[in-house]
Amino acid sequence: MARKFSLIATVVATISFMLLWQACSTRENNVVAPEHQLPDTLRVGTLYSPTTFFLYRGDTLGYEFERIRDFAADKGIHVQVTAVTNIQTLIKLIKERKVDVLACEVPVTAEFNQHVLHCGETNTTYQVLVQPKRGRMIRNVTQLVNKDIYVEAGSKYESRLRNLDSEVGGGIRIHAISSDTLSIEDLIEQVSKGIIPYTIVDSDIARLNQTYYSNIDVNMEVSFPQRSSWAVNINDTWLADSIDTWSRSEKTQLITEDLTKRYFEVSKNGGTMTADGHAIPNSSSHHSFGNYVQHAGDLSPYDSLFRANGYATRFGWQFLAAIAKVESNFNPDAVSWAGARGLMQIMPSTGRLHGYSPDDLFDPAISVKAAVLTLRNLDEFFAPYISNPVERRRFVLAGYNAGAGHILDAIKLAEKHGKNPNVWYGNVEEALIWKSNEKYYSDPVCRYGYFRADQTVNYVHKVEQHYNQYQFKR
Repeated sequence: MARKFSLIATVVATISFMLLWQACSTRENNVVAPEHQLPDTLRVGTLYSPTTFFLYRGDTLGYEFERIRDFAADKGIHVQVTAVTNIQTLIKLIKERKVDVLACEVPVTAEFNQHVLHCGETNTTYQVLVQPKRGRMIRNVTQLVNKDIYVEAGSKYESRLRNLDSEVGGGIRIHAISSDTLSIEDLIEQVSKGIIPYTIVDSDIARLNQTYYSNIDVNMEVSFPQRSSWAVNINDTWLADSIDTWSRSEKTQLITEDLTKRYFEVSKNGGTMTADGHAIPNSSSHHSFGNYVQHAGDLSPYDSLFRANGYATRFGWQFLAAIAKVESNFNPDAVSWAGARGLMQIMPSTGRLHGYSPDDLFDPAISVKAAVLTLRNLDEFFAPYISNPVERRRFVLAGYNAGAGHILDAIKLAEKHGKNPNVWYGNVEEALIWKSNEKYYSDPVCRYGYFRADQTVNYVHKVEQHYNQYQFKR
């Protein structure tokens, strides 16, 4: 498994087709510029963040990452990504020509304009109030007076809130939270659960989190607009022109619309979709499988498949059934927002690793085989770290949902901070939750950056619950 789940600090995404492209004009006055060829490998700098770049289930995702990958595919070149945790490091990398383009939201400010040339689509964000969708909602900043608003201590949100308090004449009750393990996403979740009444975050982060928590409202702007875009070295006008031209094309705009919907609009709250983009109901869906006739005691239409493949793992066939229940509700047509497919929700990159095309993964038999191979690889990978077979089963489940790298990071964080690195519940699962906080995912022991852990933590609980029920039932 250590060989198949290669643990790398810099992620390299290879795009096919090797074509050459030449820039033909400068950004000013359409003056013909010297011919430039894009390099065989475009070096991309970006940020670990929920909207920009992150690793999930062994695959590389992120709104900005997928857009720069599309640019590379359009130009027929490779992409090499260096992900860091702060914009200052990125500016240093672009000035020293260690990367060619910054594929993340670089603010359009006088300070940054001294060092970079902005290019591509310009995005406008605001700081917004996150509030529950109930009762009388706040629609004007003057209504914040006498309200309790919770923000991360020392953050730009606290700074803006204190300025806003001065602007309205005082009276906003500001709670600056300094917990080391509390992230912006935790505060949004607390608003959703009614633990705190309000918080403030950037609008793109707010929109993304609204896909997890449908009961929050994020439409109330509390700051001036901030413009941002990708950036290149200040002398690379030809590359900026290339990105500008690509971003304006109809094909690119259609792809961007699709990515915007997937990252910022489609619900991620445990839901899956059919291949044509329709939501799958929460109720159990027993799809036709050959001449299947349901019998008393059956777990699913796919019990025979699980039995036939259960011998290939040490976990047993009911374990496969429990995973399928939680992953797709036994629906072989399911597609997650991230692109996982089929009965066992296999990512296309994982399928290719085992020799299957993305379309193959809708075949229940192939989906189960790919899941078995993945589980075996994960079991082998975690064996040197976790000797107890029951505990290792939990780590395997977490790795199946999140990817082995994030779980390895959590093991190291747990060990560093006095948790038991060999026990999942209350120990490594808690360290995994820390990885949504920059303080922890930027720790040198972490090699895989940002991760949103709540779904993985819930996933392990749910699969184990179904597994125990299925064993008892049979």
